[in-house]
Amino acid sequence: MKRLFLLFFLLCSMTVSTTFAQEKKAFTLEDVIPGGNNYFNLVPKNIPGLKWWGDVCVRADVDDIRQIDNRTGEETILVTLKEVNEALQNGEKPYKLLAPIKPLHTLQGASLPWENRNLLMFSDYVGDEEKSESYVFFYDFIQKKLTNMFRIQEANATNLDFCKENGYLAYTAGDHLYIANHGDFSTAVSPHPTGVKEIDNDIVYGQAVHRNEFGIMKGTFWSPKGTYLAFYRMDQSMVTDYPQVNTSTRIATLEPDKYPMAGMTSHKVTVGVYDVKTGKIIYLQAGDPTDRYFTNVSWSPDEQHIYVIELNRDQNHAQLVCYQVATGEKEEVLYEEKNPKYVEPQHPLVFLPWDESKFIYQSQRDGFNHLYLMDTKAKGEGTWKNGKLEGSTYLEHLKVTPLTQGDWLVQDILGFNAGKKEIIIGSTEISPLQTNLFSLNVKTGKRTLLGEKDGMHRASLSESGTYLIDNFSSFHVGREITLLPTNGKKGTTLLKADDPMASQFKLPEITIGTFKAADGKTDLYYRLIKPVDFDPNKKYPAIIYVYGGPHAQLIHNTRFYDARGWDLYMAQKGYVMLTVDSRGSDNRGLAFENCTFRHLGVEEMKDQVKGAEFLKSLSYVDGERIGVHGWSFGGFMTTNLMLTYPDIFKVGVAGGPVIDWKFYEVMYGERYMDTPETNPEGYKGSDLKQKAGNLKGRLEIIIGGTDPTCVPQHSYSFLRACIEAGTHPDFFVYPEDGHNMMGRDRVHLHEHITRYFEDHLK
Repeated sequence: MKRLFLLFFLLCSMTVSTTFAQEKKAFTLEDVIPGGNNYFNLVPKNIPGLKWWGDVCVRADVDDIRQIDNRTGEETILVTLKEVNEALQNGEKPYKLLAPIKPLHTLQGASLPWENRNLLMFSDYVGDEEKSESYVFFYDFIQKKLTNMFRIQEANATNLDFCKENGYLAYTAGDHLYIANHGDFSTAVSPHPTGVKEIDNDIVYGQAVHRNEFGIMKGTFWSPKGTYLAFYRMDQSMVTDYPQVNTSTRIATLEPDKYPMAGMTSHKVTVGVYDVKTGKIIYLQAGDPTDRYFTNVSWSPDEQHIYVIELNRDQNHAQLVCYQVATGEKEEVLYEEKNPKYVEPQHPLVFLPWDESKFIYQSQRDGFNHLYLMDTKAKGEGTWKNGKLEGSTYLEHLKVTPLTQGDWLVQDILGFNAGKKEIIIGSTEISPLQTNLFSLNVKTGKRTLLGEKDGMHRASLSESGTYLIDNFSSFHVGREITLLPTNGKKGTTLLKADDPMASQFKLPEITIGTFKAADGKTDLYYRLIKPVDFDPNKKYPAIIYVYGGPHAQLIHNTRFYDARGWDLYMAQKGYVMLTVDSRGSDNRGLAFENCTFRHLGVEEMKDQVKGAEFLKSLSYVDGERIGVHGWSFGGFMTTNLMLTYPDIFKVGVAGGPVIDWKFYEVMYGERYMDTPETNPEGYKGSDLKQKAGNLKGRLEIIIGGTDPTCVPQHSYSFLRACIEAGTHPDFFVYPEDGHNMMGRDRVHLHEHITRYFEDHLK
């Protein structure tokens, strides 16, 4: 009997031990915040380095590059890191290098520019802080040798733009633009900084302009055959220097930014065209560039014309203008669009590969971003017409055919399947919470869904447009990567990955739904996260995580419905977490966004208050303990909600907030608010310094010490207003950080935010 009892006891002990071993544990900020020690171990598995080599899918990994069969997924090694390093270390070089090249550690950054050539392209850096050079190498993986190199002697070279049609490389160093051609030295396109009157930082060549608004992400534009390079020249000598201060030096150093604030003098932009063969530059004769924006530079396929979408400073009148490349002369205005609030072109023209006389133009003139086919050989009616959106008008000097229509928007053109005369697009047609892929027949307008109907799809298109690399996730799918044919048929799955957090940790319940906006008619999407180990009989504190501004959407059909790691962490700590995509946010059409025009914060706050009312209607939420947190525009919203609705919101943490829109930059600020001179009441109503005396709860402001986006003056001026009003916000600075905290600073930031809510809301 004694032995039987001992055996029973041992079996029970084993069962209990096994049960405890299988119990899911709690997670930490190190697990869920980018920069945390365990963060990358807990995101769904990915396949890094997937890219196209013409129509061949390749995987550029650390140790090798592999070809993947589009139909079977079978992999074949093309080249190894060992082979490349052997050529770099021991192979023949075109010229003597400044210093020995260190072995590469990975091939993930390599590309294969030419579909019919066995060449890898990759870059490296040699030297030290005093003297350094950069190199771009070409390696033939059949002959196993270096075939060519670019030598870049200028320090801090960036904005590399390689043209595979001519083999030239454009890049910038400092404020100047250079071109290299398979050789030892580069040609300066802009006037060389030595011996000229142009002062560094006053005249900038080859970089993005207009503070990266209007979809501008670069400053150089190769012509289709590589004969010319178009580039931006930005004169910002007249722009005020904002005095950023670097406090990491022995004596703090002044490092000013050129920052044109709303209503103040902005920079002047011109577009130059560099002839690669002759070295001559012609500037487009666009007239006086004062108070004008030059966006979405595009080339005609025959390289004879350049197209620019130009806006006035009010940003309510856009013109598509055609220029002659040979002379720079303005040829004609092809299309015009007006809106009483704003017009916001964000996409360059895309010509049809099978018909060089026609191009795709994207516009929100009917309320949603759609595609329009424009014919350069057919005249339009040339009279102003009314768009479907109230107040919107347009003028067509050439024939225009709508290709897509409806209460949804085209988000991206991935490219063309020229053989079938189709455009491959990403859109919100299925849901504003998703991006789905479609092929669009240009002649019939028929759209065919590509891939799964569920979730968010990020994809890249092969050279011929017959295959996609589709990287997709949803609330129920951690990640799925498929080589997807664009004929609508099923593809080859390369990866199906579960969410590793689901198997290891206790996760909160996450749901999405809708309720009516403050206007009583518009549906708003919300995401609700209940506390881990939720007890419906308890009363929990709640936090609204908010953004609310243009070009951002916080809820998608992705992992956790886009909830951030911090939201999950706070749910684990016993908070109900709510996010609402209020009016003013992205992917719901222009009327949904621009209802906030000239009065930023007003309508958005009303919708967030509806969110607070929704929380109070839940039996398990303590309506006396509601907090709010957001960053950037969300920091503006957080501060505004704390000051405008002090009886609703008890605790707030505002990161990098806009306090006074007069202190924000010209392009973004004036688009949504007009100028302080033309909209004094709107600026006054959105100036949070005016409300500093309303603060009742606990509010902490957090900023980066050299924030170039929402400059520190916003928060400093608010602190002064609070001092004069007798209120007491808290304040925390991350020295030398910009608009966001990265790496370990980001983990510290969320520890700090958490402590604030734990101390004052819980």
